[in-house]
Amino acid sequence: MTDDTRDTAAPAEPSHQDVVVTVETSGLSDRGLRRDGNEDHFLIARIDRTWRTVQTNMPTDMLPSRETESVTAQIVADGMGGAAGGEVASRTAIGTFVDIVLRTPNLILRLDTQSAQAVMTRMAARFEQIKLALEAAVRRDPTLAGMGTTMTLAVNFRGDLLVAHVGDSRAYLYRHGRLERLTRDQTMVQSLLEKGAISPEEMASHPMRHLLSGVLGTKGKPIDVELRFIGLEDGDQVLLCTDGLTEMVPESMIADVLANTDTADRASRQLVDLANSRGGKDNVTVVVSRYQIAAASPDSVGP
Repeated sequence: MTDDTRDTAAPAEPSHQDVVVTVETSGLSDRGLRRDGNEDHFLIARIDRTWRTVQTNMPTDMLPSRETESVTAQIVADGMGGAAGGEVASRTAIGTFVDIVLRTPNLILRLDTQSAQAVMTRMAARFEQIKLALEAAVRRDPTLAGMGTTMTLAVNFRGDLLVAHVGDSRAYLYRHGRLERLTRDQTMVQSLLEKGAISPEEMASHPMRHLLSGVLGTKGKPIDVELRFIGLEDGDQVLLCTDGLTEMVPESMIADVLANTDTADRASRQLVDLANSRGGKDNVTVVVSRYQIAAASPDSVGP
């Protein structure tokens, strides 16, 4: 059903850049049935750069009348830290990311081989800046000491999807009836499994299953940002979710929902309802994105 894979290299040649991508996306967050508050946050955003020719005596085939380059970003963050710390951590992480993007003067919205590597370098640096922002928040308010958050992000550059990840929230790809995990849980039990110390069957009940080995936190520990590019295909679905979903709902049932719902909104609603119907022990947050990919118009030109 799933593959745990990790790929930190930028694509040698970005794929699917001469295509038009339409993204249908929907997110939902719920506190669950046993928590008093919600420490999860999510964000869906579209970043655009637009060219519009207002008046010219240039030949019409040399300039587009109007062209827009855009990327769609989705983020989920699951905070931790007791009291209000977890809510503050996840909120601060996403807010800091938005601030960094808005202050970036030369945003990369279309990939070539060189810019793909630059995107990965920038993304790792942005996670480091988020960590510094969390540390600064603790200096301003020492009662937040020990707070931290997971963060899983997906952003498409036309038909290339970058996934960036710290913690145990997850990104999945659903393609041709198969659900593939795109991220590795940064937990102690995952490390034990990879070392052969425990079996997959023992993971679900292991006492350290919630102990994170990777987190955006405030204690000075270096973070391990997992970065991965994949090429998207027409009809792909990408799911980002916190562990409030994956602790309650097996991956086979997640795949069934993605296969049998006709909109991203219905899929996100059904996944949250399913987590709550099976116990709702934690906050649950999901973002479902569906991609339609078509060949670009041959008369689309630009600089």
